[in-house]
Amino acid sequence: NKLYEGMCLSASSKLQCEHHRESTAEEISVVSTRCSSQDFHLSKRRYFLILWMHRQISLDFHFDPSESSLIHGRYRQCQSMRKTIFLYLLILTNLSYGQIMNNTFYTWDDFASNFGNEMVSAEDLYNSMKDSGLKDFTLSKFDYHFVSDDKSNLVRLNDFLTEHYKYEFQEYTTFDNLHELRGLTNEIPITKETLLYWSLDMAKRAIEFDCKLDGYGSAPDNKNPVFPDFSKDKEDFYFDKAVELYNNRDLGGAIINWTLTLQVNPKDPNSYYSRAIVKNELYTWKSALVDYDKAIEIAPNFIDAIVNRGSLKDENRDYKGAVEDYSKAIEIDKNYSMAYFNRGNTKFNLGNKSGACEDWKKAKELGDENAAERITKNCK
Repeated sequence: NKLYEGMCLSASSKLQCEHHRESTAEEISVVSTRCSSQDFHLSKRRYFLILWMHRQISLDFHFDPSESSLIHGRYRQCQSMRKTIFLYLLILTNLSYGQIMNNTFYTWDDFASNFGNEMVSAEDLYNSMKDSGLKDFTLSKFDYHFVSDDKSNLVRLNDFLTEHYKYEFQEYTTFDNLHELRGLTNEIPITKETLLYWSLDMAKRAIEFDCKLDGYGSAPDNKNPVFPDFSKDKEDFYFDKAVELYNNRDLGGAIINWTLTLQVNPKDPNSYYSRAIVKNELYTWKSALVDYDKAIEIAPNFIDAIVNRGSLKDENRDYKGAVEDYSKAIEIDKNYSMAYFNRGNTKFNLGNKSGACEDWKKAKELGDENAAERITKNCK
């Protein structure tokens, strides 16, 4: 049996959030059997049997699409930081959320209830490969399969993957009154984590087109493996590649390349910070929290990592921890309006209305336009 944590699904991770959205999940115990054909390893629902023993998966958040917002994460020049980069993250825009809510083949509820299954399948596939002699970071291409009851959805998904991910189209087929898309990735450095986040990204992309990730497999060359170049001069290359892939909406590829950056330089706080943002976008907030912790451990004054971590704690009901993070950010920069604004929100969640109003007034004084509305509504 395996116990999985960090499987909460959250609709947003806004830094400036008005309504608290609850998202809780119990650990899941699973018993699985894995299937492989010689050295070709499969994680395919029609051949790969997962026997579930559910305790509970609960998805209980309240998301108003009108509240989705553009998140500004900023990498400041801080101690050992070598880059100043602006990353703009748009998490579940009104359009994409509306598209998902209109799904008829594979709905958001289907995605949420199957999320743990995706995590288990990725780990079992990785373990199967390791049992066959896989060495971490071996480069290998993956065959993938998506299904839908409407071929036009698969066509749109394929157009997206070939344009944004540069994946190779193979064929469309039909089975059991369903349509199937088959394709081939570029080379992926396989580790437990890279395989997990690649698969979660594929599952997320599928639901955006009302499709389902049906399975994937690979045949790594364990006798003559090829690995990425981990020489020191590749650090900036992998980091910049991650930014490029993220901007091209390849979330799995971005995480993979920030992971490669950290293999070259395990002390780069920017990569931990960036990877945390994307992990949270792929609904694994506990893993994101670990990366924020690491970024802050390396660079204690990394103020935006501290504020992001506070926001993540607030969304998952660790209000005390959130207040501590926002207060720490204010100690570093007493003029950081967002920290006051967010701390006001968390204090309000704690029932400390007077403290919340005090922070919102300070945020307004520092130029935060959102604070005035909170003051008018709650500070009479």
